[in-house]
Amino acid sequence: MSTMKWLIRRELWEHKGAFFWAPLVVAAVIVLLFGGGFLYAIIANPSFHMQVSGEQVMTVNGLPPAVLAKLATAAASSYLVITAPLFFVLPVVVFFYCMAALYDDRRDRSILFWKSLPMSDAQTVLSKVATALLVAPLATIAIGIAASLILLVIGLLGGAIKGINLIAPVLANVDFYLAPVYLISFLPLYILWALPTVGWLLLVSSWAKSRVFLWAVGAPLVALAILAWFDFLAGRFAGVSMNVKWFGEEIVARVLLGVFPGIWFGEVNGEALAQQQQAGLDGPLLLGTSYATLLTPGVWIAAAAGCAMIYGAIRLRRWRDEG
Repeated sequence: MSTMKWLIRRELWEHKGAFFWAPLVVAAVIVLLFGGGFLYAIIANPSFHMQVSGEQVMTVNGLPPAVLAKLATAAASSYLVITAPLFFVLPVVVFFYCMAALYDDRRDRSILFWKSLPMSDAQTVLSKVATALLVAPLATIAIGIAASLILLVIGLLGGAIKGINLIAPVLANVDFYLAPVYLISFLPLYILWALPTVGWLLLVSSWAKSRVFLWAVGAPLVALAILAWFDFLAGRFAGVSMNVKWFGEEIVARVLLGVFPGIWFGEVNGEALAQQQQAGLDGPLLLGTSYATLLTPGVWIAAAAGCAMIYGAIRLRRWRDEG
């Protein structure tokens, strides 16, 4: 356990810019843009108006109680949504980190040094898996929660200045405290869905001698293109379909896009789910709908394939040490 802890620390030291500075910079930009824009709107406009369902319902004189309650509920349950761009940075960071994780050690010959230390190949590879699937998401979540709270405070104080005091209703709403818990609760689901991509990238990273990106991304896409071509020929001359759509969605998409948070929502009725969130995000409903995707065997088969590819990466690292 001590060895694993130091291996993870090594990954953080070597990739601090990707895991911490990149989301911090994006979070700072979000706070400056949204927070600064809101403050400018408050200062520049002496009167403040809002329309709900096409009718003006709010001025500096206050809010109707029903609208106040709706706004407080929406703010308390949905304040984390404003940092959604952070979760577009996460998959990019994880994708390129995994793709280079084992290849870079061979390219710069540092693998010879690390193999001289009392640590196994399994520990080394698993530390990279833990960094990609646990440390990086947790760091992004922590930064996202902090940025969301800053923006919420700015919004609440700005509203109070205009005579619209949502501070007490928001603080009294239990969703304000549970929203971070709901967000963290998605992490086990993210790990399961991301395993195929992480396993594939580490396998390619441990095997490829060069051009890792072309092998990691190009091989699945070329296979999909070849299958689509044969499907076209088979359909044209023999009237047979090879179900290319299934291959693209269940194989290529799982292999390349599994690290994108929320990819599992492609398995649910998005339109119906969106209609149920109009009054603010319903955390339990989102969690229940998301975890219901685990009832399909494809998720577990893909996760098992990801674990098998991680094992393959461990085996390959034992002898693939050329530069």
